[in-house]
Amino acid sequence: MAKTTFRDIIERTIEKVGTPLSAKEIWDKANELGVIGDYTTTGKTPWATIAAYCYTDINNNGEDSIIIQTSERPAQFFLRKLADNIDIQKIQRKKDTEVAKIEKGNQKKFNERDLHPVLTAYASGDSHFKANLKTIYHENSSKANKGQNEWLHPDLVGVYFPFRDYKPETLEIQNHLSITSIKLFSFELKISLNFGNLRQSFFQAVSNSSWANEGYLVALNIDDDPTFKDEVRRLNNAFGIGIIKLNPENVFESEILFPSSIVQEIDWDTVNRLANENSDFNDFLKLITEDCKLGKVKSQYDKILDFEELTKHIKDKGIINTI
Repeated sequence: MAKTTFRDIIERTIEKVGTPLSAKEIWDKANELGVIGDYTTTGKTPWATIAAYCYTDINNNGEDSIIIQTSERPAQFFLRKLADNIDIQKIQRKKDTEVAKIEKGNQKKFNERDLHPVLTAYASGDSHFKANLKTIYHENSSKANKGQNEWLHPDLVGVYFPFRDYKPETLEIQNHLSITSIKLFSFELKISLNFGNLRQSFFQAVSNSSWANEGYLVALNIDDDPTFKDEVRRLNNAFGIGIIKLNPENVFESEILFPSSIVQEIDWDTVNRLANENSDFNDFLKLITEDCKLGKVKSQYDKILDFEELTKHIKDKGIINTI
């Protein structure tokens, strides 16, 4: 008996469901409907292979392809032999409505700020950052004309101090040469990141991270459709904002999916404006100054929860149940 192939999985799944599906949906539905058969894979993202198979079939075979693409963002696929029997656009509209209802019904009980302790713990323990973070409360900003301060403030800011990594002699010579290894970070935080909010979220991060050495867009849930990842990669290459995916099951296994570009020179004009507009950011600068004078971290940034506290916080807020 022939071994099950990706073509088998794609065809059987779409035939059973009867609607266009994304590569991720094909894989998820195949598992749900039991059409995987004897197929096995060691890959972490088999839906990426499904997407590649679909695109290869379409590109190589043109009008004779088995698979057709019915939409681009997200990319969804259907079987050519079934296309004449249904109104694809009507089915697509119905599907979009159903997805919207499901998303509305699954609205999170927690809010973005409930994720701040998760990001704070990760950034503190991750070797790339080793950073202390501070929440910037937008409501503490000066009142301004509508739109004047829109997308000005990041959700959290962070600082890396080299006190534990460099010997006193190294820090001393840096001081004499008027250079520093201190790094400033900016973080824009979202619960979910998908085609529906990607561009707004990304350019919000671009806007409020321009002053920092590194700027990041952080999310708990990130659409893993291959075409979405390609769009994120394109934006990352063009504008330099990094992408972090939080892992609430093991916070310290959260990962940088796309690294931030590193800006060597701080935009001090924007730093000064932020300090004038927001008391939290102004306090952040004071904390950094105090710690630099002491040569060690003594100031009170956002609390870094220990493992038990962090686990309890994630459970109490219902964060772990959303993945």
